[in-house]
Amino acid sequence: MVSTSKIGGWIRLVIAANQQTIYIYSMKNSRSRTIGVLSDTHLYELDDRFRNQAAQAFSACDAIIHAGDLTNKDILDVFRDKELYAVHGNMCGFKTRTSLPESLEFTIDDYRFGLYHGDGIGYDMETGLISRFAEADCIVFGHTHQPLVHKFNSVLFVNPGTFRGTGRYGSSGTYAIMTIDERGLSAAIHTLSPDL
Repeated sequence: MVSTSKIGGWIRLVIAANQQTIYIYSMKNSRSRTIGVLSDTHLYELDDRFRNQAAQAFSACDAIIHAGDLTNKDILDVFRDKELYAVHGNMCGFKTRTSLPESLEFTIDDYRFGLYHGDGIGYDMETGLISRFAEADCIVFGHTHQPLVHKFNSVLFVNPGTFRGTGRYGSSGTYAIMTIDERGLSAAIHTLSPDL
């Protein structure tokens, strides 16, 4: 007889042989999750350039988090085959503001996330966001167009920067990739290819 059960992040496999000997093996659940994070797309309509950039950046992701200023929520159609979390931002139109929340709390694999665009917080972003999401393990925000990943106390803060970049002669767009695996929750900033 073989049976399995999940205990925390571990899988317990029990093998019983000839009713007298039971062998118990424990192994860490090796399933990892990849989460794509973007913000400040500032698009009024879905275009081929955005489709190509999203495919390049997020094709391997299980879930997508958009931290606001989509401008038009129809751009989220690119991610219809993925688990999706999104909020509106201060630059979003009426349709987007009324169909997406201002802030959102959710859980992915036992990690608690807080999601807010970031406008109206002021200069002390960490304190303002922690007061909004007191129980969060990770807080994702945008608005500043400045990418960052850092820990403040025990909370992981992620701002993916602006996915659209800063113009023809400015910097390329940025995004974040978050990973949940046996080591925990981590995030890294990536830059879009200027060729797309």
